[in-house]
Amino acid sequence: MLLDDHSNVTLLKEIAELLNEETDMDRMLEGAVWKLLNGSNFETAWIFFIDGQGKHRLVAEANLPPALKDNGCRHLQKGGCWCVKRFRDGELEKASNIIACQRIENSIVSNSGDSGGITHHATVPLQSGTEKFGLLNIAASERIGFSKDELALLESVAFQIGSAIKRIGLTRQEQELALVKERNRLARDLHDSVNQLLFSVTLTARGGIEMSEDPEIQDTFRDIQHLTQEALNEMRALIWQLRPKGLESGLLEAIKGYAEMLGLSMELKVTGVIQLPSRTEETLFRISQEALNNIRKHAGVNNVQLYMSITSSDVLLVIKDEGRGFLIDERLYIPSIGIQSMRDRASAEGGTVDWSSKIGKGTEILVRIPY
Repeated sequence: MLLDDHSNVTLLKEIAELLNEETDMDRMLEGAVWKLLNGSNFETAWIFFIDGQGKHRLVAEANLPPALKDNGCRHLQKGGCWCVKRFRDGELEKASNIIACQRIENSIVSNSGDSGGITHHATVPLQSGTEKFGLLNIAASERIGFSKDELALLESVAFQIGSAIKRIGLTRQEQELALVKERNRLARDLHDSVNQLLFSVTLTARGGIEMSEDPEIQDTFRDIQHLTQEALNEMRALIWQLRPKGLESGLLEAIKGYAEMLGLSMELKVTGVIQLPSRTEETLFRISQEALNNIRKHAGVNNVQLYMSITSSDVLLVIKDEGRGFLIDERLYIPSIGIQSMRDRASAEGGTVDWSSKIGKGTEILVRIPY
């Protein structure tokens, strides 16, 4: 049995306070499941997020036995199970006892550690209104089922967590919208002020060349015109980075448009259907920008190949040129190449960036991002 009703009310109050105060999704989920375990007879818990394609990922866990904790929680991370299937099929509406769990059974059969006496679990969907996010699963040693009161408590906690997930999601959307607005404002300011000033300088330099008959003065104006044009190109590239025109028309169109703005000719090859989350598209676009900037500045060629392969779980982007290339030394930081910037962007989305390059043989950037 669980604690008395007064204890349940106290537990729900403590969880509600934590959820209302927390703004980080990971800390919020982990804190909520630990408070649930500490205030009840549930002994272990884990949370799955399940996306629109039915793919699940483990986002929080507490007090898992060694058998389930083994090798990065591999039994929870991979494969299918009854509760996830019911969630995908829209058949899981409330807290339920799971008669048999394939994940737990696999962890026991594999002899990957002590199972802690856990053989069954209960599950409840995490949702806010009609929007569903995933599952909260709980278990306890030697328990094959939980009472109605225990399941009712589980539903109350799940309702609180679902509302908090929705709140944090809306907050993130507002922050991203505010960031886009600020980028647009900066882009407009740069275009209306600095960009126009640089353009005026190029016209002035051109006029100086035509007005003077002194070869040295003409050369000086030509240098000014050349440098100003380079600065103007850099400014236009910066404006593109702040406000990627064309991304609303698709990722490939945006990348192609940016390459054309830099004066690069791009060969495209795509396999799979492009239907990526907006954050993934943004990340791939920013990485492509950095790679294309590097090609224009360092490769000494105007041709670039872009290959993109989309599967059900991740996207592979390859950007290749046949230019000068560079020596790779993992012990050295190469700020002019911008490799670290690409790596940081991919890492923020759980992805990776690898590259290969040889002097005189060109460079190949390989980006892989899950979604």
